[in-house]
Amino acid sequence: MRNFDGFIFDIDGTIARTNTLIFETFRFVSKKYLNKNVSDEEIINLFGPTEDVILKELMKENYEEARKDYFNYYTENHNLLAEIFPVITEILRIIKSKQIPISIYTGKGKDSTRITLEKLGIEKYFDLVVTGDDIEGHKPSPEGIDMFIQNFNLDRNKVLMIGDAPADILAARNAGIKCASVLWDSYAKEKVLTMNSDYQFETVEELKNFIVENI
Repeated sequence: MRNFDGFIFDIDGTIARTNTLIFETFRFVSKKYLNKNVSDEEIINLFGPTEDVILKELMKENYEEARKDYFNYYTENHNLLAEIFPVITEILRIIKSKQIPISIYTGKGKDSTRITLEKLGIEKYFDLVVTGDDIEGHKPSPEGIDMFIQNFNLDRNKVLMIGDAPADILAARNAGIKCASVLWDSYAKEKVLTMNSDYQFETVEELKNFIVENI
């Protein structure tokens, strides 16, 4: 029985292990332009807006140069510091084989999203990509979910948001859809566990089995 007619994936911590790449990229530009060593926790506290918004706020008059360095570092070190989680590509293939639409909804900006999807070789699987640059607010705004539902004329009861963060759960609730919280690389696992998302998965294999059973 098909219980879902559309899937929305977050990227960081969901599709790919990218936190180290993000942390090291922010550390690189912070050290170069601010002469400051920033911790993982300090960087996590910046999460929400896109990289451009964060860099403008942090770098002020050095923004343009810092932005170039940020994306050069992010691109050059991508496949050294980031990787797709095993089985994710198989999950995407399975969903596409059923001709079910798949979307990305991420807080990342357009540039970093494009780089990551291309570097991982998975951009072809997504029918829609919604980034932080494509909406007025940012997660937990439901804007990206609403765009997907409207574009493909989907029933909200049959759309699943898959993500690792509290903002993914809240965005799904704000949009009136179900959320699957994935815990294999969540930077906020303890918080996520308290939020009672509709489904929780500790491994990618568990998520794959669930999707196969529901499409």
